[in-house]
Amino acid sequence: RSQIYLVFFQQKDKKLKKSACKYSLDLTHPVEDGIFDSGNFEQFLKEKVKVNGKTGNLGNIVHIERFKNKITVSSERQFSKRYLKYLTKKYLKKNNLRDWLRVVASDKETYELRYFQISHDDEDSEAEE
Repeated sequence: RSQIYLVFFQQKDKKLKKSACKYSLDLTHPVEDGIFDSGNFEQFLKEKVKVNGKTGNLGNIVHIERFKNKITVSSERQFSKRYLKYLTKKYLKKNNLRDWLRVVASDKETYELRYFQISHDDEDSEAEE
C-alpha cells in the first residue's frame, strides 16, 4: 500500500508544476490621459514580483512584457492573479493615484484600470438649496 501511495503523490506534484498561467493588465485609459507611465509600472513589477520568496528573481519562470498600453505577465508555475492586483494597488498608492484609479477584473485573465465614478448629484442638490 505504501508504494501506491507514493506514486500517487509524485503524479500530483508533476501536474502542479506544469500549470502555466498568463494574465494581462489593461492600462489604456490612464495612459492615454497621461497620468500613468506604463514603462515605469513594468519596471516596478520586474523589481517587486516574488519568485520562490525572493524579489528580482524572475529568471525563466515569470515573464513580464509591455505592448503599447497592456502589460502581460506569464508564468510557467502557479501565479496568483490576486497577487498581481495587490502589486498594482501598491504601485498606485506609491504614485498617489489610488484615489482616482481602481483595479477591476474585466474577465478571467485580465485586470483593467478604471476611474472611480464620482457622482455630482449630491453637490448639485446642495447648490440648489
